[in-house]
Amino acid sequence: MKEFFSKRTRMLAALAFCFLLLCISAIVTIRQPTSKENPFPSDLRADPDRLRWHVEYLAEELAPRNHNHPKKLAATVRYITTGLSVPGTQVSLQSYRAENAASGQQEQVNIIARFGSREGPVVIIGAHYDAFGDFPGADDNASGIAGLLELARLLSRREITGNIELVAYGTEEDPFFGTEQMGSAVHAQRLAEQGRTVKAMLCLEMIGYFVEQQEYNSWVLRLIYPQNGLYAAVVGRWQDRHLAKTVKRCFDGASDLPTVSYSGPVLFGADLSDHRNYWQHGYPAVMITDTAFLRNHNYHAAGDTPDTLDYQRMAKVVDGVLSTALTLSLSTSSEKTGAISP
Repeated sequence: MKEFFSKRTRMLAALAFCFLLLCISAIVTIRQPTSKENPFPSDLRADPDRLRWHVEYLAEELAPRNHNHPKKLAATVRYITTGLSVPGTQVSLQSYRAENAASGQQEQVNIIARFGSREGPVVIIGAHYDAFGDFPGADDNASGIAGLLELARLLSRREITGNIELVAYGTEEDPFFGTEQMGSAVHAQRLAEQGRTVKAMLCLEMIGYFVEQQEYNSWVLRLIYPQNGLYAAVVGRWQDRHLAKTVKRCFDGASDLPTVSYSGPVLFGADLSDHRNYWQHGYPAVMITDTAFLRNHNYHAAGDTPDTLDYQRMAKVVDGVLSTALTLSLSTSSEKTGAISP
């Protein structure tokens, strides 16, 4: 009997050890830890005060920003177009029509700013400018648009050897989300029709909210990720793991802001933004986020105001995106390895 219990104990211990190894393996696979840093390739850094100014104007003067308020939306387009029209870039409006039961068919636009060679694989950085309902939409997604505008300023002060596009999308929010009428769906579709090659797409979706305590809607996430909400997240599919790792290395070299990643099945809201539409055409794409509704309780609510955001950390996110864009565009100017075309 004693020998039986001894064998059983050893078997249970072996099973527990195997389970632990499987858990560690799964965590490593999903989080894609990195040990290297890409040096920050610029003397210029994002300005927290400029980011605050953009967010305040978008979330206060231009709110509400959606299809139910066409005058406000038109003013938002003018503001973004002006902000992206920096030296060394070509800005264009990509028109399309979107229809819904409440307001009928309306003309909408994506705003595109092109930097660099205009040839070869393109690196796309995008964010949607519309906001849900009649709410301010400071984090969702004035923060992403503010990041785009600051990136335009920083890119205009460098010589870009590759091909970079900044895109501000219309119609991301309901009732358009998940349909072909999303601005990003239109942009991705037209890239595919033109046969263009995309090196990577980086989606900026809520990048300004940071808190001491992070809440999760799953015990799996609580097991894998930090308990504080003072980090940025890079979210993509398993196919995007190499891109996610590059983004993290660039972020690590750009600032002291911790960055984690998720590379795996489309769960926990991993597809809930504009990057999803690039996946449909085989383009590598990841979302860069503060984890949205998993962290920010003001999501799609009146409390999503400019004073709730952390502009110092938000500037570090923009620095990480800048480093990533420059790193990826530099690689596309010398090689096409890893680019995917439809």
